[in-house]
Amino acid sequence: MERNLAQPIAAGVWEIPACGAMRVPARLYATEELIDRAFADNAPEQAVNVATLPGIVGASLAMPDMHWGYGFPIGGVAAFDPDQGIVSPGGVGYDINCGVRLMTAPMQLADASSRLRKLINGLYDNVPSGVGTGGGVYLDERELREVLTDGARWAVRKGYGTKEDLECIEERGRLPDANPDFVGPRAMARGRDQIGTLGSGNHFLEVAYVDEVFDPVAAAAFGLAQGQITIMIHCGSRGFGHQVCDDSLPLMSKAAAKYGIELPDRQLGCAPISSPEGQRYLGAMQAAVNYAFANRQVIAHAVRKTFLDVFGGGKGSALRTVYEVAHNIAKFENHLVDGEEKRLCVHRKGATRAFPAGHPDVPKAYREVGQPVLVPGDMGTSSYVLVGTDKAMRETFGSTCHGAGRAMSRHAALRKAEGRDIVAELAAQDILLRARSPRSVGEEMPEAYKDVSTVVDACVQSGIARPVVRLRPVACMKG
Repeated sequence: MERNLAQPIAAGVWEIPACGAMRVPARLYATEELIDRAFADNAPEQAVNVATLPGIVGASLAMPDMHWGYGFPIGGVAAFDPDQGIVSPGGVGYDINCGVRLMTAPMQLADASSRLRKLINGLYDNVPSGVGTGGGVYLDERELREVLTDGARWAVRKGYGTKEDLECIEERGRLPDANPDFVGPRAMARGRDQIGTLGSGNHFLEVAYVDEVFDPVAAAAFGLAQGQITIMIHCGSRGFGHQVCDDSLPLMSKAAAKYGIELPDRQLGCAPISSPEGQRYLGAMQAAVNYAFANRQVIAHAVRKTFLDVFGGGKGSALRTVYEVAHNIAKFENHLVDGEEKRLCVHRKGATRAFPAGHPDVPKAYREVGQPVLVPGDMGTSSYVLVGTDKAMRETFGSTCHGAGRAMSRHAALRKAEGRDIVAELAAQDILLRARSPRSVGEEMPEAYKDVSTVVDACVQSGIARPVVRLRPVACMKG
């Protein structure tokens, strides 16, 4: 696709006008540098393809961390009318409800620095990680079905965390319409022993500190202070969610043909939201969403236990959940369309909800400033906490970026990492790394990702989020 098809329409916003089979324009949020990268990756072409889907509302959107994905671009956002629109697994992704939780510890970097190695070793021992790894919590079928319907609430009921955690999780850690009856036997089998496990790839558990405060008022509301220790948990629904997606794809491809939906890309297999196939996918997908909420809640409990072991007493047991967001999800939300409030099915794939101050879905403790937005970088760079804005609510269905976004494929990263000692390179930057697989270290090397600061700048420039604090990593664990 030609770069000149996208024209700037506002600061940090580009648009490809609707033409041909497009029902709405494709709108891209990016700086000059990032828009060039996006076209080199062909992500805008995927945003254009999404714009052809039935019932799409407003525009097909791509956030500043956009890159090529399955069907939808990663960083893609699209909202569909429940009566006329579709639901598509490509708009959610394989790792259903991959997301991030941010926690704070009641200590400064100076208080923790001498025990960081013991801490990261303890986290590595207490949180199982790696491809296919189980060993967190084993569930029989009855309990697994409870996880799929209750999400993080199941975990709290079992003693993994507190009710206060639930107040600071998107959707309070549970989608209500999950239906375990729509989940296949292979997914059920894969889900029995992976609750409380980290997984591999870009998933991580990271200890950092507040390196810079940009918005003191919002930072104070979120309980974040200069120099404070933070913990970020990034993972999703593990093999369970992957299998739910895998099982859905052939069914949705057949459904698209059955309902006469013309697809520019077979990876956009979909079904009308109101159809039996659409309802079946939504029920199974929401079950995977709840699985991921429970998974992060159990991991958070293991993190608390580790801090207690390493630091003892009050400091170790007082870890607080700042917020938890989902990155790969489709769910029903109310948004203004042409001045009228409508219920829409919003797909966010590699994108983060970013609701503004005053929104009723923002936790009461944060409602005066807005929803925390968690934007991880990579294991060698900073992460950010942003806050949602009114402009995001008006323009992007309350959405913004979810991370830095890959700059090279995993194979390319492995080639670039060959012969290098990435662990030693990070140690030279005062960042400790524990990883189960040397391959994942190479695949996730810092150069594999865009500069997260540039991505955040694009969000700020376009007005879809504001920066609150920057976090600098000091220890990272990967599968």
